[in-house]
Amino acid sequence: MPHLLVHGGAPLRGRIAPSSNKNAVLPILCATLLTAEPVTLRGVPDITDVRKILTLFRALGSRIDGELADGTLTICHAEAHFDAERDHLPEEMRSSIMLVPPLLARFGEARIENDVQGCTLGVREIDPHIDVFTGFGAEVNRLPGRIRVSAPAGLKAFNHWPDYASVTTTENFVMCAALAQGSATLTNAASEPHVQEFCRFMEAMGARVDGIGTSRLTVHGVEQLRGVDFSFVEDFHEVVTFLALSAISGGDIEVKNGAPEFFPLIDRTFAKFGIAIEHKDGWSRARYDQLKVVEPFTPNILPKIEAAPWPYLPVDLLPIFIALGVKAQGNMLFWNKVYDGALGWTSELGKFGAHAFQSDPHRVVIFGGKPLSPAEVDSPYIIRVAIALLMIAASIPGSSRILNASPIRRAHPRFVENLVSLGAQIEWQNEDE
Repeated sequence: MPHLLVHGGAPLRGRIAPSSNKNAVLPILCATLLTAEPVTLRGVPDITDVRKILTLFRALGSRIDGELADGTLTICHAEAHFDAERDHLPEEMRSSIMLVPPLLARFGEARIENDVQGCTLGVREIDPHIDVFTGFGAEVNRLPGRIRVSAPAGLKAFNHWPDYASVTTTENFVMCAALAQGSATLTNAASEPHVQEFCRFMEAMGARVDGIGTSRLTVHGVEQLRGVDFSFVEDFHEVVTFLALSAISGGDIEVKNGAPEFFPLIDRTFAKFGIAIEHKDGWSRARYDQLKVVEPFTPNILPKIEAAPWPYLPVDLLPIFIALGVKAQGNMLFWNKVYDGALGWTSELGKFGAHAFQSDPHRVVIFGGKPLSPAEVDSPYIIRVAIALLMIAASIPGSSRILNASPIRRAHPRFVENLVSLGAQIEWQNEDE
């Protein structure tokens, strides 16, 4: 895998416009299959998973006009075809599961490869999705190397209450329900900003969705969906990342942010490190004197940051705040309430000279403010962990290397180039290996 060579210690300064949210773009790309009319998408990021889905669309006979370099694509599936025996969905990509509902709606059948996976965050089960497909009346059969899903008679609405609020399960439920017969209600629905953006896209195509932004969604099935011209908003993950990079590097970055309404809890989390976030005229900025953990009023307890499904702090952002915790004076408990394999990487922090104690699979204590030195560290296949290690390296004078950093490209196009434009000295290595 490609590595990142980081010459750290320089304050990052300037203005930056983040890319779109991968977790909104991918389900929306999948949902374009629900209509035979042209769909224009603006702000499509040039990332690995997007390219995989577009490659599949072309193989199915869909027409794609425009270039990823420009970020604007017009997709038309009027001539698309699908054969569950011959056509393979992209492997090693979790979002492949979200191609199943539109394939069922358009062609009455779909398949799930055995190697559908995403980041190495622990067990990523597909059973909640199977519950949705079968609930809508699809038949699911396990075959060698794949699972076949079929619904030749179409889908019929049902009401569902899953074990937990899963983002992709929620999006699959909405896609199944959009063209199903009747009205379907999902209780314990995910409500993250990217889920809301996805639901707004579905509405723009003509879907009838009640309860967007809440934990209870009702979708009223319609006869057909139409084409639409849709623009993505900035990825709040990337907004947070650039704000954190500004603070950890001792710099000053203004970040374009068209949805500050999603930031009150995120802002309060930054404040735990003495960082005040200012939102003004569509831009966000981090204000700080020094990075220092703010002690709670309750005596004799560790300050903590808890991450869980929205409206908690998103678990995807926890590594970004762990990086801040390494640099800040004081101690902080970080608690990932979702994934059981997402904190093992914190042992790599010791190579920089940081002190991290993992108390169990879900919690780690960072004893911040220790003297740090450049290091070579190994990133797991987790997007925001690779970025967190990069953040720490960028804050330390001298040269560090982040091994296996390619997951960054799964979510953030031109991320390194954007950092270079802000004054960072970072470059990719081993590109051809």
